[in-house]
Amino acid sequence: MADRPDFTVRVADERDVVALARLRRAWLEERLGRTVDDPSFEPAFAQWWRSELPRRTFWIAETGTERTGFTAVGSLNVVEIVHMPRPGARGGAIGHVGNAFVIASWADRGVPRALLARAVAHARERRYRRLVLAPTPGSAPFYRRAGFAPAGETLLVLGPESAAPAEPRERGQ
Repeated sequence: MADRPDFTVRVADERDVVALARLRRAWLEERLGRTVDDPSFEPAFAQWWRSELPRRTFWIAETGTERTGFTAVGSLNVVEIVHMPRPGARGGAIGHVGNAFVIASWADRGVPRALLARAVAHARERRYRRLVLAPTPGSAPFYRRAGFAPAGETLLVLGPESAAPAEPRERGQ
């Protein structure tokens, strides 16, 4: 008989905005190796959450009980991108996994796998044509083990440091 995990994963709701903001702050601070003093972050996160809620599903992993209280240990979200239909074909949708983060002390306890399993089940329920993500170099092996495969080199990015695209020329110039 398998041990019961000491965490649960569920769809996040309005009660979880503060916990999700804490996880997002922990993600950055873990990477920087220092605390970040930004008192305006939590209100900005809450505003972002509310604006994104119609097209994103968030999952939260937590430990604890009703009696002792719950502590968030990880989260992940999927944004739904609905493609424009075209004559003779349905539009369909894809899901994009984003903002996956698990507190380091919980990373080897099945939390990442449980969060991803929820996202994959969601994609199947919603009948997404595909589920995509942009892994960090360190997380790519985890996603490959979960069945994700490289998608080729069809994605191009124009970052803010890149030159702006040339303006189209008017006829006669």
